Amino acid sequence: MSDSLSISQRLHMGFARLLALVPGRVSGGASAGVQSLPVNLGDYGLNSHSRGNAARMQSVDQALLWVVGALLLWGMVMVYSASIAMPDNPKFARYSHTHFLTRHVISMVVGFIVALLAFQIRMETWEKLAKPLFLLALVLLALVLVPFIGKGVNGARRWISFGVMNFQPSELAKLATIIYAADYMVRKMDVKEKFFKAVWPMGAAVGLAGVFLLAEPDMGAFMVIATVAMGILFLGGVNARMFFLILGVLILAFVVMIAESPWRRERIFAYLDPFSAEHALGKGYQLTHSLIAIGRGEIWGVGLGGSVEKLHWLPEAHTDFLLAVIGEEFGLVGVTLVICLFLWLSRRIMVIGRQAIALEKVFAGLVAQGVGIWIGFQAFINMGVNLGALPTKGLTLPLMSYGGSAILMNLVAIAIVLRIDAENKQMMRGGRA
Repeated sequence: MSDSLSISQRLHMGFARLLALVPGRVSGGASAGVQSLPVNLGDYGLNSHSRGNAARMQSVDQALLWVVGALLLWGMVMVYSASIAMPDNPKFARYSHTHFLTRHVISMVVGFIVALLAFQIRMETWEKLAKPLFLLALVLLALVLVPFIGKGVNGARRWISFGVMNFQPSELAKLATIIYAADYMVRKMDVKEKFFKAVWPMGAAVGLAGVFLLAEPDMGAFMVIATVAMGILFLGGVNARMFFLILGVLILAFVVMIAESPWRRERIFAYLDPFSAEHALGKGYQLTHSLIAIGRGEIWGVGLGGSVEKLHWLPEAHTDFLLAVIGEEFGLVGVTLVICLFLWLSRRIMVIGRQAIALEKVFAGLVAQGVGIWIGFQAFINMGVNLGALPTKGLTLPLMSYGGSAILMNLVAIAIVLRIDAENKQMMRGGRA
């Protein structure tokens, strides 16, 4: 009797292993019970207690975590290095030398907590939240323009103060646009070849967000949102002719905005000849000192903390022009390493998105690829500005530059990508996503 029982147990185990190899199989039993908890722990092999912890760790992309951690820690060090001398300026005399470092670390801690909570949310729930989240972003973009609510800095009204930190609604709008565009493409999949039914409503939604952003003004954020929305439409299967039509309209719109704005035109002229007598102390001032900083770094840099340009020569050294300080202190080697890290990160996120689409999780896949476009495009613009390859534009370097709401939303976006990757692996192991 014991022998027959042992054989039946072995047959049952073997049959269970064969079923586990079938993609998309829905698991039951104990793991299904875990899924019903308010906080979703995922089906990480919890049927076997001895494999639970190891399987759970394997479901998080370790390489992605290491790269994100490296960028965050390097950014923290560079924010301190770039801002340590700022209290010597009468404008910041009331701040301590660690003021910006302390606020940056607080932003990272808050970001980690919110990211952990975001990781617990299933992608099905994010899909249901797509419309409310986008509407919330639009409301906040409108509120930031209201006097006594929005906070203005250097002539731009982009922040809402919450005491501990200033929140920038445009950062939430970037993530909300990704989630909304992915949900929109899933809903419009059957009419994606028709312009007015598939593209026009999404274009109107992005255009409304653009009106609020340009009123702040924040053309850089609008460029990122428009690029992300276009990328998701293209990856979602919108007709190529319609895609290039949208691209042409957007380029024309940006050209008109630049042509009709005197100060934007001056930035373009300064970019073309930043060291001229007309621009060196005007619109080309930041770019010239960014190039001087990178030039001083040469191959190996002057060493951590040795930057001269951060000593009140280079404006916004701890935010938009952090890469210039990296170039001065770590040289060509440091800049190349930063570029390689962002290239790897963007590619890895896009691969996770493709895996999700291959598993017929189109919404999750488009969200991941949207995050990849966001981080990759914004890093590309920031690096191009610092290196003088693109006109000056106020966009921070993701995960590295000083900025509470930017760090917060970057970490939430990465947490969502990790959740998508964990659900991908769960399905490939035969579990329920």
